[in-house]
Amino acid sequence: MAVNPSIITRDLDIIADKTGNIYESLHIVGQRAKQISNTLKEELNIKLSEFASTVDNLEEVFENKEQIEISKFYERMPKPSTLAMEEFMEGKVYSRFPEEPAGE
Repeated sequence: MAVNPSIITRDLDIIADKTGNIYESLHIVGQRAKQISNTLKEELNIKLSEFASTVDNLEEVFENKEQIEISKFYERMPKPSTLAMEEFMEGKVYSRFPEEPAGE
């Protein structure tokens, strides 16, 4: 069984030190990962739509090498959660709590 070399052990104390709470830190990383994922999906869909055809011919669908290469490129990219954790650890992620309504 091969282990993915991108999987690394992280010190939870270091992650928690960024916000003072491990759960808050992981929540921030999760939210950033969602943002990255949505951005990547939009980019991929835009690039793939350039090669979209209205033909229902099965042979032509399998022969579109440009779409295959674009898809393979995105498959090889690091996962959004990995990118988000790197950004968080490098201090590149900004987070804040929403303002509480006045009078409470």
